[in-house]
Amino acid sequence: MGVNVDIILRLLPWLVFAAASASAAAGGDTLVVDQAGSGRFASIQAALNTISREHARPVIIAIRNGLYKEKIFITKSRLILLGEDRDSTRIVYPELRENWNRDHCGSDWGAGVVNIDTGVTDITMANLTIYNNYGSLHNAYNKHQFAIRGAGTRIILLHCAVISDGGDAVSLWNRETGMYYHADCRFEGWVDFVCPRGWCYVTRSTFYGHNTPSASIWHDGSANRAQKFVIRDSYFDGVPGFPLGRNHLDAQFFLVNCRFSENMADRPFIRPPSSPREWQWGARHYFHNCRREGADFGWFRDNLSSAEGAPRPEDINARWAFDGQWDPESTLPVLSVPQPGKHP
Repeated sequence: MGVNVDIILRLLPWLVFAAASASAAAGGDTLVVDQAGSGRFASIQAALNTISREHARPVIIAIRNGLYKEKIFITKSRLILLGEDRDSTRIVYPELRENWNRDHCGSDWGAGVVNIDTGVTDITMANLTIYNNYGSLHNAYNKHQFAIRGAGTRIILLHCAVISDGGDAVSLWNRETGMYYHADCRFEGWVDFVCPRGWCYVTRSTFYGHNTPSASIWHDGSANRAQKFVIRDSYFDGVPGFPLGRNHLDAQFFLVNCRFSENMADRPFIRPPSSPREWQWGARHYFHNCRREGADFGWFRDNLSSAEGAPRPEDINARWAFDGQWDPESTLPVLSVPQPGKHP
């Protein structure tokens, strides 16, 4: 039985913000960020910059409600960025990848709103909205505009809204060892707006695609035949005619108990003409109990039995998705802090 993420999310903000000031004053592992001045820091990056690389316990960055117009650089492991309320704790910054590349010798480090460095592990972001709004400010919607761009591993998103006015909103791109777990999230963007490299498991989330010629989801699993992108119990919507997915490189998709709006196009996963090579392991797009409003399409009929190992629907959980290397639902962060006498 997996951890009930909803219960954790209801408890964490209440417990953290009730005890955060006392914990920070006592030299604990919670740092409070508040634009209004009640915390130690007025910006998220200022709090991150004070953390030692040698810290042993997870450090909580407790972020009070507000609009944080800043770019975030995460260079240290074992961090929890926890917002007070998803819709009211917003990190918003406009950035176009090609502009950043041009000005930084082609580097992607800094091309996103939230940037996660190579080698970083065990990052959790919860109760936050992260939004790259370059497109709406400059009327440019189809180009790369990262909301999250990272090369770390064991990255968790819980009850987050990750939005881009362009493509590749969630770009976690550690193709060798990257593992990512996302639950109860809302993803929104244009081309390939959720596009992991490595292993990724998403559950109880919603996707909204704004484009028609491309796709909403994309995967690169070319570094290891076992790598997979698993989506369970989630809902896909978008503009009329939005396509579901594609993969230029070898990939492996599992969609279980998913629902598609009637706006989804009748187009199976494709290998685009720009792909550098044929899929060496063939087309690996697997479905179970997926339904489209209005009418189903034949290409997402149940076919789990044709996947390697013929997994049963009940076998497909987070631990299975990561091939036993990581079981995030057994180790999701739960804070042990005194219960306050009343809600702050």
